Amino acid sequence: MIKATQTIPLTEWEDGTIRIEGSRVTLDSIVRLFKSGETADQIQYSYPSLTLREIYGAIYYYLENSGLMEDYLLKQQKVAEESREFIDSHFNSAPLRERIKTRRAQLIKK
Repeated sequence: MIKATQTIPLTEWEDGTIRIEGSRVTLDSIVRLFKSGETADQIQYSYPSLTLREIYGAIYYYLENSGLMEDYLLKQQKVAEESREFIDSHFNSAPLRERIKTRRAQLIKK
């Protein structure tokens, strides 16, 4: 008889975000890449500090709890939008954004 036990490498921070245990990487960042079609290996390339076990664990948790996770992802998206709106209304980030775009274009040309 196989006894299945699965520990999930996730932790909830005080701000309500779910993160990979021992890192600052959020579950929603892993799920976003997974939903866009990236494999666990490709996700690890984006987050080299994570192990494949941690990435697969996060994906497993998302798939096993997809209803709850979709609600969580919507909430996180709203929080991110509110943060962007706050920053845009309180700080002039246009010059910084322009410098970033220029630098990115220079790096792509190389």
